[in-house]
Amino acid sequence: MKTFISLLLGLLLFGFAAVGDAFAQKREMTIILLRHAEKDLSDPITDDPQLAPEGRQRAQKLVETIKKYRPEAIYSSNFIRTRHTVTPLAEQMHPKYRLMIQLYDHRNLNELVNRMMASGARSIVVSGHNSTTPALANLLVRQNKYKNLSESEYDKIWIIKIKKGKAKDEVIVY
Repeated sequence: MKTFISLLLGLLLFGFAAVGDAFAQKREMTIILLRHAEKDLSDPITDDPQLAPEGRQRAQKLVETIKKYRPEAIYSSNFIRTRHTVTPLAEQMHPKYRLMIQLYDHRNLNELVNRMMASGARSIVVSGHNSTTPALANLLVRQNKYKNLSESEYDKIWIIKIKKGKAKDEVIVY
């Protein structure tokens, strides 16, 4: 019985180690990071605003900008503006079904990285915020390369390609 428990514990620890190192895998993947689109600032009391009309237009434009990457998974923080930014993408990427938007805790980016790496998806979109999106890019490229976006900056997308344990990144404007 002790041998069985030791073997089971060893397998469990091995599984956690495999998930913990995001770059140990051999598969290629593309992670697309973006800040939510323009938010509606007309109600100064709410801390969870809707998208402004310009934001809804940008969310539609995002579909055309990202569709060539054929995302298999979409993650969003649990705010109206982040979810609504990727909703048109989720609805239009696959004609037979809608991609489910998976929620993540914007305060725990390491856990998000582990979830993405364990997902098996080859192309992932993440909708975040002016501080979390550059921070997540920094985690993925293993450098402190990107700074927080200004409050009025909504047009940047990070494309991070991971191949053979190395991350290559580029920032595009849409």
